Amino acid sequence: MPSGPPPGDPAPADGSLPDHALVGLGQRPFGIYIHVPYCAHRCGYCDFNTYVDTSGAVASYVDAAVAELRLARRVLGEQAPAVSTVFVGGGTPTLLPVGDLVRLLAAVRETFGLEDDAEVTTEANPESVDAAYLSQLRDGGYTRLSFGMQSTRPHVLAVLERRHTPGRPEQCVAWARAAGFEQVSLDLIYGTPGESDEDWAASVRAAVDARPDHISAYGLTVEPGTRLHAQVSRGELESPDDDTLADRYVMADELLTGAGYGWYEISNWARDEGAWCRHNIGYWRDGDWWGVGPGAHSHCGGVRWWNVRLPVDHAAALAVGRSPAQAREQLDPQARRVERILLGVRLVGGHPVADLTPAGWVAAQRFAAEGLLHAGELSKGAVVLRRRGRLLADLVVHGLVS
Repeated sequence: MPSGPPPGDPAPADGSLPDHALVGLGQRPFGIYIHVPYCAHRCGYCDFNTYVDTSGAVASYVDAAVAELRLARRVLGEQAPAVSTVFVGGGTPTLLPVGDLVRLLAAVRETFGLEDDAEVTTEANPESVDAAYLSQLRDGGYTRLSFGMQSTRPHVLAVLERRHTPGRPEQCVAWARAAGFEQVSLDLIYGTPGESDEDWAASVRAAVDARPDHISAYGLTVEPGTRLHAQVSRGELESPDDDTLADRYVMADELLTGAGYGWYEISNWARDEGAWCRHNIGYWRDGDWWGVGPGAHSHCGGVRWWNVRLPVDHAAALAVGRSPAQAREQLDPQARRVERILLGVRLVGGHPVADLTPAGWVAAQRFAAEGLLHAGELSKGAVVLRRRGRLLADLVVHGLVS
């Protein structure tokens, strides 16, 4: 099973938040994340809160999600802002009938309202959609798609237990364009056991050739409790080492930069600023969001909470008018400062020097001298990673938050 969240403090049965959490609501970006916890097949590397539905529970999922949206509206009250971004993730959201995804978005619109230029994303498995499905999604108000491509090499996809056919993600991008989607993204994974440098380069080039607006590239993490972890532990597969992962990251950055994609977050590249994922930027810039669904996390004004993980428990709570929140925590000013630095330095614009302590400023100067930070940007008041700093981001952050 996936690792669970921290124990936290008890969450009120009615979902209510402290008054201070609502101060400034609407002055920060406000997003809705909707977690669809179902997949047709659970991939061997996956550590997310996902389930293979063998009992028909997926059919009642949307009712529970809509009930949680209504609960969120009651909790946030009259000061609740219109939603600026919606992100439907999973799991495999497109395992749902297209009408259910459209119904979820309609519920967001009815309970909160959507800003005129709202970004509305759903993740999609390439094998779970076709041209007609994508056309109906676009007509239903979705503006952005994120397809899980991972690799173009059949043997790499087999190790990851991904079941889509090589070439299918590229076809999906073309269908999305024909349907009129404003933004399309492809996700890649590097460092899979058995993947060569040539395999990785071929995957990046194939993603570029599909001409999406946005490309994400994530290093494979072998998570305890997954089938992949068991295979590595038994010696059947070799775990990716840090040097290999670093080399693959540099390859990706060089190939994507050369093709006109600029990095804006350590693992994300886009054609231009208009193609940045605004929903994720809300996370990285200390925005507010309500997470709907089993295991979903939320944040509002320094209060963070997370839902029960099992779909049956999530639905049961909402059926009797209770919040599905399992626990929550209230972040003190120091914890919020640390998180701002941790997330802010991942972005291309960096993070303000003003958030650093004297010890953090000394560390920043040292990192600039070592070539991990841009010295020129530091002198202008921003902590901005160089490429080598991106590879050692955890080390840099550890020094900056001291």
